Amino acid sequence: MRADDLQIDWLKCFVAVVDAGSLSAAAPEVSRSQSAVSMQLQKLERAVGTPLLLRGPRRLELTPDGQALLGYARRLLDLHAEAQAAMKPDTLLGRVHLGVPDDYAARYLTPVLKRFAARHASVEIELDCEQSTRLIPRVARGELDLALVSRDHAQRGTLLFHEPLVWVGSPQFDVWRRDPLPIAVYEDASLARKHALTTLSLQGRRHRVVYHSSSLAGQLAAVESGLAVAVLTQCSAPAHLQVLGAEHGLGPLAPMAVAAYRSRASRGSPAVDELHRVLVQTLRQAA
Repeated sequence: MRADDLQIDWLKCFVAVVDAGSLSAAAPEVSRSQSAVSMQLQKLERAVGTPLLLRGPRRLELTPDGQALLGYARRLLDLHAEAQAAMKPDTLLGRVHLGVPDDYAARYLTPVLKRFAARHASVEIELDCEQSTRLIPRVARGELDLALVSRDHAQRGTLLFHEPLVWVGSPQFDVWRRDPLPIAVYEDASLARKHALTTLSLQGRRHRVVYHSSSLAGQLAAVESGLAVAVLTQCSAPAHLQVLGAEHGLGPLAPMAVAAYRSRASRGSPAVDELHRVLVQTLRQAA
């Protein structure tokens, strides 16, 4: 083996550290000690001949060369996993308890399950649809094996993509003209709610909450009836609703960081391993 060959184990550790944000957080993801992960990264940097990561004030940061290598590393690992799966008969059995918010289910979960079921029809999947604020603690407690969630902090799960948030209103009602602005919101812990209220406060725009609902259907009902405007993920905003922006006196919203979050209790489950791999690969390619 040439000294500059990029070994799969090195790339796995590199990607794990980037996704987890630190050596200590990445170590259990690749079933290695923190010192072993550090050694693998050193070998990778020697092979490519340049530093890939810098230690920032709060987390590790990619160098420009590290950023360039990251995309290739993900593609190589995806192809490696596909090759392994293609050379094995489908003997995968088991059950996966999966969670996903309503607004992500149709757009993002459908292609994942379609791809997974085509090869692993013997795996039983139990699906729970709830808001990320409820899914995250359930994964942490081991009640769910895996969930697609909006990150509540930077090291939660494996980052997949950023989903834009948008203001929406009914084109039949100029609700956005009212003062104070009536808004529909999710539960108190919702990130979408926090983004909406923060944006309005920074604008100095008067507003009042007139409707609470923990479900996407409830938010849509409030908007379609002309009761309020709301903040939705772009993927869940129906085409018949009006997307509102600066021309309507509504400021920009920070996007949601969408991640695959897996429970510690599920580690070692081949069925969860495979669904997690397919989920990450499918959604990163789509993004």
